Amino acid sequence: MLKIGVLGAGHLGKIHIKCIREIPEWDIVGFYDINPEIRETVSKEFEIKAYDSPEELIEQIDVVDIVTPTISHFDCASTALKKSKHVFIEKPIVTTLAEARELIDIATEAGVKVQVGHVERFNPAFLAASPYIENPMFIETHRLSQFNPRGTDIPVILDLMIHDIDIVMSVVKSDIRKISASGVAIVSETPDIANARIEFDNGCTANLTSSRFSLKNMRKSRFFQKNAYISVDFLKQETEIISLKDVQNNNDPFAMILDLGNGKTPKQIIFEKPEIKQLNAIKTELKSFYNSIIKNVEPPVTIIDGYNALEVAYKIMDKLVTSPTMLQ
Repeated sequence: MLKIGVLGAGHLGKIHIKCIREIPEWDIVGFYDINPEIRETVSKEFEIKAYDSPEELIEQIDVVDIVTPTISHFDCASTALKKSKHVFIEKPIVTTLAEARELIDIATEAGVKVQVGHVERFNPAFLAASPYIENPMFIETHRLSQFNPRGTDIPVILDLMIHDIDIVMSVVKSDIRKISASGVAIVSETPDIANARIEFDNGCTANLTSSRFSLKNMRKSRFFQKNAYISVDFLKQETEIISLKDVQNNNDPFAMILDLGNGKTPKQIIFEKPEIKQLNAIKTELKSFYNSIIKNVEPPVTIIDGYNALEVAYKIMDKLVTSPTMLQ
């Protein structure tokens, strides 16, 4: 067993504490939150020790789970890494690219494991779709949320779109050639709705839309590639695959055949709905981090992955600064 402690016991922090308690491999020593009332309430609710400072907790554990506001990620993570503690850190990894680069240097010197909490990598629908995604050439994502004042202190790109940025970067194995973006601030000082177009050197294009001012919630991505279309609904946890297969001799009267004409081989349209294994994505990512430490292998979402997603997010935000909709 590894001793773990949680920094931050807000809404998401409590979920992490609950999940860790349900993973027998972890020995949860305690937690810290800056708010004394939260420390008292959460300590009673989960019957675990509340520490009076991050430093006191860090001294007692092997692994730190950072679920504090993003602005404090760097201080928490750097303190833990300098004590040679393994670190799980929620997304976005830190506030600035300079902080991210410094954190990478500290982690490298410490020689410990760091995993970033891009939880959609562990969404059952995406896990089911992943084996089918091969060299996508067009990707369309929509991540729409009903308005919630929590999180409006940061741009919607860092709040919502960064999930899809990470997913896109994980499946497109190519450098970025061009980024364009537009966005609108409705009730916040930063964009509440944004659209970004990412063009890659290999010809793939990703069109990402995020909004925190919608009438309904949506978290859906579509991947288009040679002879296949893959739809992933992260919210409903559903996956649909529509693929084309060459047909030489069609003996199935119910098969859907696409006649391409000009002497080309007909193709059969195949509909698949892969089995979705029901699992808790947060619990799964925390289990994966435990395994990476014990087996001494690279975490599934590395500190470099966290940096890359943040870098693209900032490039998108840089484009928004010069967007006509943001200059009005």
